[in-house]
Amino acid sequence: MAETKSTVSASQKPATAGHVAKTSKRGGNLFAVLAVPICLIVAILFYIFVLGNPANFAGGVRGGIGSEAKALNYFGVMYTGGPIVPILVSLFLMVITFTIERLLTISKAKGKVKPTEFVRRVQYHLANRNIDAALAECDKQRGSVGNVMRAGLLKYKEMTENTELTTEQKVLAIQNEIEESTTLELPMLEKNLVFFATIAPVAVLFGLLGTVLGMIRAFRALGASGGTDSTQLALGISEALVNTALGISTSVLAVIMYNYFTTNIDGITYGIDETGYTLTRSFAAYYK
Repeated sequence: MAETKSTVSASQKPATAGHVAKTSKRGGNLFAVLAVPICLIVAILFYIFVLGNPANFAGGVRGGIGSEAKALNYFGVMYTGGPIVPILVSLFLMVITFTIERLLTISKAKGKVKPTEFVRRVQYHLANRNIDAALAECDKQRGSVGNVMRAGLLKYKEMTENTELTTEQKVLAIQNEIEESTTLELPMLEKNLVFFATIAPVAVLFGLLGTVLGMIRAFRALGASGGTDSTQLALGISEALVNTALGISTSVLAVIMYNYFTTNIDGITYGIDETGYTLTRSFAAYYK
């Protein structure tokens, strides 16, 4: 009867872990699927009703490259950048949106206690063979390192009561449990970082495209006027460069946030690695 119960528990564990992973992945995909079109819609509305507000132009007439309307402020100048502007604004909004989402997620993953301090406390309790106190520290940490440590400690506690396996087999079982828990935590930390890596070069390219299209329109307008108005050419080029400015600023922000998040994830990953090392070394030392 006991053997049957053990078999059932073992078969249910991978299913539960897989369900958690699928649920987390589904939630992340849904957020991305909704965030991208929403940012695009908001950017288009912002371009039409805020940047294109007649109050931003002299005489209340919307301007554009090659037009005679004069922009009165930066909003008006941005509007004259042309149809690429709302695309660039949407990319900027995506960076802001995913930055907020990643800040919340990684802040939660760090937990309430610094990983180094948390591992030190767990090491102290394990040295005193007080596994329950170590598990209580995991409840206080409440982060990715704590989650992995808790899974490892539960297997650790189970192995201390096991009389059938050798020490090497028990250590291997603890390592496998930690690796399984890690595979569930890391995807959550790295989720949506691909958007920052993609937006960084794409924003620059769209900015250059908008600039080229704007300059084509500016030179065409100059040619239509007989090529005598250098002021109109200078104004058209400055308006076209709005796209470059938007593209570069969006790219810079995306690169900065990508590096910031990867650095934080590396710190959490290091804490998880310390978890595995601490548990296996402790078990090998105290339960030979």
